Amino acid sequence: MKLAILGTRGIPNNYGGFEQCAEVLAAGLQKKGYEVTVYNPSFHSYNKRVFDGVTIKKIYSPNKLIGNSASNFVFDYLCFKDAVKSDYDIILELGLITSSPSIIFVRHRGKIIVTNIDGIEWRRKKWNFIIRFITRNMEKLGVRFSDYLIADNLGIVDYLKKTYDISAKYIAYGADILDTPDSKILNDYNLKAGKFILCVGRIEPENNYEMIFKSYVKAKLNIPLILIGNHLTKFGDYLKDKFKNENIYFFGTIYDKKILDNLRYYSKLYIHGHSVGGTNPSLIEAMSASALVLIHRNKFNLSVLTNNELAFSNSDELKELLLDSKIISEKKKHVSKNLKIIKEKFTWEKIIDDYETFFLSILN
Repeated sequence: MKLAILGTRGIPNNYGGFEQCAEVLAAGLQKKGYEVTVYNPSFHSYNKRVFDGVTIKKIYSPNKLIGNSASNFVFDYLCFKDAVKSDYDIILELGLITSSPSIIFVRHRGKIIVTNIDGIEWRRKKWNFIIRFITRNMEKLGVRFSDYLIADNLGIVDYLKKTYDISAKYIAYGADILDTPDSKILNDYNLKAGKFILCVGRIEPENNYEMIFKSYVKAKLNIPLILIGNHLTKFGDYLKDKFKNENIYFFGTIYDKKILDNLRYYSKLYIHGHSVGGTNPSLIEAMSASALVLIHRNKFNLSVLTNNELAFSNSDELKELLLDSKIISEKKKHVSKNLKIIKEKFTWEKIIDDYETFFLSILN
């Protein structure tokens, strides 16, 4: 089997969830004897032709000329146009919206197109009505022109069936359990074990950081709240201005997984406010790092972490959770349950096997 993985900002990962998936999946399938190529944008810092046994193909991205959002469409088009002319058996698109014009309008030349659709992008609060309208229609056409769909969350599978009467294969996102925590990492950030609250993710409205910050301020806790993510944005500036002098710290982006896992492990609480899309990698990774996780109550998060007593829908509910000493005293119970979920459903070994089985079933 020859597989091409498109739609990411490249490997090795220095950006996000799909990049991590591409890196681990590609290496895992390559070790099983398959030929795997990952398409990298021209601006990616890795310049060798092979990474961990995986072929790297660099394609031009005009991000410096037209910005990241617009350049993603151009990059995905150039990748897709190249891939359908090559001898791959399967083309795996990680993400639907920016790849959908290519999937719709470029001739597939007999290639099998499998699309992991990510989340329900048109629901993102940061976009205006026009962009949401365009995005929703690209989703509608993209799912119909893909040969097969993959969703990493059962809520997305249900959404596709109800909205478009299209079936998607459920294959989850993966994570590695943190077995050897290292408290020395805390020294680099002037933090103490169990003495800070943590959030990790893109700083966007639908991740509910404003709600989280309001709850934290209302709770009047005497430990800092740390947010890891790119805050050099309009919304990031808004949050920093609104909640200045409130013991809330913006650490910026951290891509080192060892650092992230240890910060999760040693946090008192980890708050996951994501509300749009499928299985968010940061939730799975927090659970696998033995963090005590509070989640925004929605079907996507609850399909992963089924413990309703640790879920919130508004700032008042989150405030009560933050002040509930029983949650802390029962941390071992909650963490043990989360690790059991990870071991049963979300290990990378299982995810790689699931992709392999699905791809082979398609080819056969």
